[in-house]
Amino acid sequence: MIISRTPFRISFLGGGTDYPAWYEKHGGAVLVTSINKYCYLSCRYLPPFFRHKYRVVYVRSENTGSVEEISHPAVRGILKYLDWREGLEIHHDGDLPARGGMGSSSAFTVGLLHALNGLKGRMMSKRHLALESIHIEQNVLRETVGSQDQVSVAFGGFNHVRFLPGGEITVTPVTLSGSRIRELEAHLMLFYTGIERTASTVAESYAGNIEERSSGMEKMRLLVDDGISILSSRCDMAEFGKLLHEAWKVKRGFSNRVSTRTIDEIYERGIGAGAVGGKVLGAGGGGFVLFLVPPARQREVRERLRELVHVPFRFDCSGSQIIFFEPDEDYSTAVADNAGCAIRTVTNMNTLQELTNQPPSATGRQSAEREQEAEK
Repeated sequence: MIISRTPFRISFLGGGTDYPAWYEKHGGAVLVTSINKYCYLSCRYLPPFFRHKYRVVYVRSENTGSVEEISHPAVRGILKYLDWREGLEIHHDGDLPARGGMGSSSAFTVGLLHALNGLKGRMMSKRHLALESIHIEQNVLRETVGSQDQVSVAFGGFNHVRFLPGGEITVTPVTLSGSRIRELEAHLMLFYTGIERTASTVAESYAGNIEERSSGMEKMRLLVDDGISILSSRCDMAEFGKLLHEAWKVKRGFSNRVSTRTIDEIYERGIGAGAVGGKVLGAGGGGFVLFLVPPARQREVRERLRELVHVPFRFDCSGSQIIFFEPDEDYSTAVADNAGCAIRTVTNMNTLQELTNQPPSATGRQSAEREQEAEK
């Protein structure tokens, strides 16, 4: 068995410039951090005792006989990409709900790719993990997504990520003092709106004709440099909040699907209660809202937004990690030996008696009845 732990992320500035349709021509940049909320994926080879060959457990459970039958698109796509043929069991758990703008889809892709390669005995560098996850999401799954999430959750940390014309990606840690990082963390408040959305659906409303938004995209890129300058100086943290507010105004103009009346009302209440600035995370449309709030005003903001879940967090520095590994028993020889044979799987006593045309004993009937009751 192997377990991977991959962080979620918060993107502060530059979102949108990480779409390849933009940065491969013009370049782009984001200011992003991973946080101490995680996606966990456990994987193990499935012993050949069951009627199914693949078991996938997330918000629902799937038991299938082939990869093609798996409904979960990322699991199916990754297993096909890896040409996976062994029986497999996958369990997913997350600290935060999916479809919230926290990079959960990419955390899942990165974490599963990391775990499956580890199960095969292959160790992946953070760069290899990020680049292969980008390829899978954009070219295999054909999702309308950018490239910052995969990089952020694979590498971990507070980073200045640059997307160069031609496709090269560089990752530079933002080297702030510990006290400055703690000051920034102390000013940030994260709230869950309860509104689910699919990032690629929202992104399609502006990524398809991204060249028409060139002035806004260039503004988003320049705000990254401004943000780094403020954080690396002794400027009041409120100045960084003002940049978040300015970036949100630009992004909100990309498409009428980036925000909604409900999101606007939540944002306005947060600002009215003392937040300096903020943004809806991810592509927009719902999910999580981030505010920068002076500590002295945070009680007022929590009170004004009391119907929303407030999520305390800290920055993460680890990126995607393998946190447990124990080699499984190798059933490949047994499976090969049984190839082409009809294998007897789990059979209850009554069925076995029917197969042999022998009446079950009273003890056998009672035992079978107890087993059936336990299975319920």
